[in-house]
Amino acid sequence: MFKRVLIANRGEIALRIIRACHELGVEAVCVYSQADKDAPYLRLADRAICIGAGPAKDSYLNIARIISAAEIADVDAIHPGYGFLSERAEFSEICRDCKIEFIGPSPEAMRRLGDKVEAKTFAKAAKVPIFPGSEGAVSDPDEAAEISSEIGYPVIIKAAAGGGGRGMRVCHNEASLRSNLQQAQQEAQAAFGDGSVFIEKFLEHARHVEVQVLGDKHGNAVHLYERDCSTQRRHQKLIEEAPAPLVDKKKRDGVCEAAARLIKSAEYAGAATVEFLLDGTGDFYMLEVNTRVQVEHPVTELITGVDIVQTGIRVAAGEPLPFKQKDIKISGHAIECRINAEDPAKNFMPSAGKIETWHIPGGPGVRMDTHVVPGYSVPPTYDSMIAKLIVHGPDRDAAIRRTARALEEFQVGPIKTTIPLHREMMADGGFTKGGIDIHYLERKLKDRERGG
Repeated sequence: MFKRVLIANRGEIALRIIRACHELGVEAVCVYSQADKDAPYLRLADRAICIGAGPAKDSYLNIARIISAAEIADVDAIHPGYGFLSERAEFSEICRDCKIEFIGPSPEAMRRLGDKVEAKTFAKAAKVPIFPGSEGAVSDPDEAAEISSEIGYPVIIKAAAGGGGRGMRVCHNEASLRSNLQQAQQEAQAAFGDGSVFIEKFLEHARHVEVQVLGDKHGNAVHLYERDCSTQRRHQKLIEEAPAPLVDKKKRDGVCEAAARLIKSAEYAGAATVEFLLDGTGDFYMLEVNTRVQVEHPVTELITGVDIVQTGIRVAAGEPLPFKQKDIKISGHAIECRINAEDPAKNFMPSAGKIETWHIPGGPGVRMDTHVVPGYSVPPTYDSMIAKLIVHGPDRDAAIRRTARALEEFQVGPIKTTIPLHREMMADGGFTKGGIDIHYLERKLKDRERGG
């Protein structure tokens, strides 16, 4: 096991990793930007090192400064968390070159699965169900039109690198395809430094279902079943739950086994998520692979009892997975609500500032993952998520009722948050029945704007 780990991240995931390290008897070193210098979780770290100004490019995305901090602190390993540098193969490679263990996949495995075009090729060889679409990146409008005509409209243009909806365009006809292709390329280039895009068949009413997987350096891989992340706005997840409602057991087992097979064939060590879209007939199609721990990993932890963060650290240290597939069982149902500092009543306008009122819920089956305390100031510099409310119940109905109760207890002010929207969703008929598609929330919000 490592003696000392540097955490190249911030906020709630940094605190989550600090706790995991300490439970393993490992020292935790945090890096921080000047914007986070007063963050309370830094006091729980064994050491904290400032690596630059508030903008991420000067701190959390600055590889040279993070490596310098790691060398100063004499760490054995670096944990990237999620976001920032977590899916940058070059960062994993630099860590290896500096004789520092990267807590995550090797750069080779990350490149195999992190690039969406490469991942599709690899998935096809591993017999994982994929969307019909281009075999690789597409830049020529005539080629794009020919592919789209063959697979049938609507189609979606997607960036080969990155995610979060950037470089993504839905096209319902050839004219739309031709006008959107260059825009998608330019947006992808600006967002990810890579303008490559590809084309896939687009499902109008799909659900977003993803499979949590773990691999080790000894050739083992298991799945921890699936999560439903269909409650989204502009491709950003707001509510996640596990297991996915209304999924046939045979289809569930098939897609989960396929995800584990893909990870094993890629010689992948660490936590990963294989994301799928589920159509109305119950068929799955792979979207992409996230080569890191996910924001929503706690719902899987609550239904399986597996500590995903600790397991990832153990695997990076060379330990084999401590369980086999037959040991993983589903127990109950879990729901996660992302609490963002945004105002849903004003088109989700960011709401940075000092938090004066902070009363968090508790009780049986309620978990709070957050770095916030009363008096904390939410910086405008980073992602708006300030907390994750995760609730577990014996079944989905009980979990929804418990989540609704916890949300009523949750009081934050004077900043605005997404709590009112989450309260509304726990009473929404479409959500409570299960099986909503990824555009359900956006349709609901648009109907409200129109007074419907």
